[in-house]
Amino acid sequence: MNLFYQPEVERGVNYLDEEESRHCIKVLRHRSGDPIRLTDGNGTFYDATIETADARRCTFNITHRDRMPLPSYRIEIAVAPTKNADRMEWFVEKAVEIGIHHITFVDCKHSERRRLNLERISKVAITAMKQSIKAWLPEIRGPISFREYISSVEAPERFIAVVDPENPVHLFHRASKGTRIAVVIGPEGDFAAEEVSSAIDYGFVKVSLGGSRLRTETAALAACHILNLVNEPA
Repeated sequence: MNLFYQPEVERGVNYLDEEESRHCIKVLRHRSGDPIRLTDGNGTFYDATIETADARRCTFNITHRDRMPLPSYRIEIAVAPTKNADRMEWFVEKAVEIGIHHITFVDCKHSERRRLNLERISKVAITAMKQSIKAWLPEIRGPISFREYISSVEAPERFIAVVDPENPVHLFHRASKGTRIAVVIGPEGDFAAEEVSSAIDYGFVKVSLGGSRLRTETAALAACHILNLVNEPA
């Protein structure tokens, strides 16, 4: 069943926005009385029936709620935006499908892009959430300065991914299961030496993502996937 998104359900909003309504009525050809499933992006699935099959404002009645419990772990990836914004959208789409809770875009010394269209990126995240049938929409913010980010991280485990022959310890072997973990990924030109030093001062630990040199968005997705594997049920 297709999943629809309405973030204000718990506040009494009982209709889909125009884009969602058009997809529901015009594309999927739903009619009054048909069952649909929604999420508010805040951990709850809703079963509903269509009341008014209007392609501009499809109304519904909630029949059942399924509250998804918060996971014991939280995955937070911070990444320097790439010059090509499409590559960041690709990362967000795939990371949401795999599973992620926080995405922060950071402005580093060697960053190739200083601005991002967060509205567009949020739409990519919503589509990916619906496609992968998830009840949680990740928090997305930034870009913020690298120093602001490393000084504000609350995760008890925090890592900085660097290309360093003297740093053979893989993220998979350093990350713990069942906790909040933050990993920061640098730009194509890597972090400046002073950025790595500052991160270490704020409790970040250097880790490797493997023997290959990865593009920024690939490294960010690899870190997301690794942390999901760490937290796979035994």
